Amino acid sequence: MSDPVILFAARPERWTSYEAPLRRALAKAGVSDNGLVLDAAPETVDYIVYAPNSEVQDFTPFTRLKAVLNLWAGVEEVVGNTTLTVPLARMVDSGLTEGMMEWCVGHVLRHHLGIDAHIHGQDGVWRNGIVPPLARNRSVTVYGLGALGTAVAEALVGLGFNVSGWARSKKDIAGVETFAGPDGLGQALARSEIAVLLLPDTPATMNLFNAQTLAQMPKGAIIINPGRGPLIDDAALLAALDSGQIGHATLDVFRVEPLPRDDPYWAHPKVTVTPHIASETRADTASEVIAENIRRGEAGEPFLHLVDRDAGY
Repeated sequence: MSDPVILFAARPERWTSYEAPLRRALAKAGVSDNGLVLDAAPETVDYIVYAPNSEVQDFTPFTRLKAVLNLWAGVEEVVGNTTLTVPLARMVDSGLTEGMMEWCVGHVLRHHLGIDAHIHGQDGVWRNGIVPPLARNRSVTVYGLGALGTAVAEALVGLGFNVSGWARSKKDIAGVETFAGPDGLGQALARSEIAVLLLPDTPATMNLFNAQTLAQMPKGAIIINPGRGPLIDDAALLAALDSGQIGHATLDVFRVEPLPRDDPYWAHPKVTVTPHIASETRADTASEVIAENIRRGEAGEPFLHLVDRDAGY
């Protein structure tokens, strides 16, 4: 059997960081790296290690293709590509998961403890009467209970928070009260003193956090969004911040990135903008996921982390 041809289709800087880890991971998985290339005749390619912003947009010429292995956790930019008919695997990377968990926990604790008031409020006045509640008396809801959301919810449970979660379908996570679907959304919103948004970007989730749903949250609730920009109706969130219905929004993702200099989020006193840094796929751990899927493909075993085309993720 000939070595599989593995086309790395991403921007050049990605190859610089991924080539060595991929070769190591393939060797560890028992797969030859002789076919790992940046260019090949489409009809010879068995696997594409893929970034949606690469030059490959038409998959029709890849007649021998067995699978497309996405480098990104999000697949919304490729799942609708009608020329892609082979299995598509999303990236579920332990390094990305750990980084997302750390970022989310850090910002939940920041808002829970009221740390901003001390960092930005050193005005010579000694204020010792404001004491935050214990974690067990603070309700945090995680929206989206996939690999990332589950890891975040479990970490918050470990810290003692009163954690709930909401997803498209019912989930079973130890220590987390979960709600599902349209019927459970109102219950989840009502207990979201702090809301962490980790939902995928699909037609069903677009503008899920709008004037109506934001009004169902406890007054002064905190929004933390490291998931997807379109989850939030931006005009509705700004209005809710101005009215005091939402106390603060920490936003890492936006409809347009980089966030334009004149966007009102930059200057709003109740908004923290972070530049899409909540987490990043790590080349070493991501390469192991890719190599394992190629090993599975060569062995005739089921691929890991396949995308549900109908659900969109």
